[in-house]
Amino acid sequence: MRSVLIYRRGGLGDTLLVFPLLEIFNKKGYRVVAVGNTDYYRLAEEVGWADLVLSELPPWDGERVIISYEGNVKPFPEKRIWIVQHYLESLGLKEDFSQELPIQASKGGPLEGVAVLHPSSGSWKKNPKLELFLSVEEVLKRKGYKVVYFVGEADQWLKGYVSNFWESLNLVEIAKALKAAKLFVGLDSGISHLSAYLGVPTFIFYGPTDPIVWRPIGKRVFQISLNLECSPCFPNVCEARECLDVNMLLDRFLYYFNSYTF
Repeated sequence: MRSVLIYRRGGLGDTLLVFPLLEIFNKKGYRVVAVGNTDYYRLAEEVGWADLVLSELPPWDGERVIISYEGNVKPFPEKRIWIVQHYLESLGLKEDFSQELPIQASKGGPLEGVAVLHPSSGSWKKNPKLELFLSVEEVLKRKGYKVVYFVGEADQWLKGYVSNFWESLNLVEIAKALKAAKLFVGLDSGISHLSAYLGVPTFIFYGPTDPIVWRPIGKRVFQISLNLECSPCFPNVCEARECLDVNMLLDRFLYYFNSYTF
């Protein structure tokens, strides 16, 4: 059996956007070795797209995909295109890939049938005021939804502001629970990427980051951006951050939310 090593180190969102490569090589009959953040790649093992997960590069003489500045695939595209398209074009791959992770939902789990909010990301520069999510929560409650905030490793601060939260650090557990959710509202973060990839109706607020390059995988994703002329600008974000204006983003959310049939 042929083997291929695929290396990409980064956050959860970065890692999930590599999953199409794992799936394609798996379908081509390769033994796939995924190298990077093992907590994230365990999800690829769970769905059968990775045969072995490692945290460090091993000695390797076979085929490899090294996504780094020193590797054979650059981590970011030179032009403004979707990062997944960039990976596929860099490797000459034209095969289709799944738009939804084949994960089974947790029956009777903590997020079944609820609206999940996640007002956090890996950088404060991407985070609007919590007021935006509190307003979204009120809208959803008036519509009859039960609302639960997700708290992960980087979201401990949220416990000081809300009591209706569910906490987990196990990604496979999170994925199975989130799969059963009614909808998800978040930022440009790894958990938002996961929600979209799971097929959950996912509303994502973008401010200084690029919704074209960092579009999640999934068919039911609503990218909410004010599309200012100065955006995207991340990581060189101004203090004003007009791209994260609470009232304008809330209006955009209401437009998409009211237009969607659940």
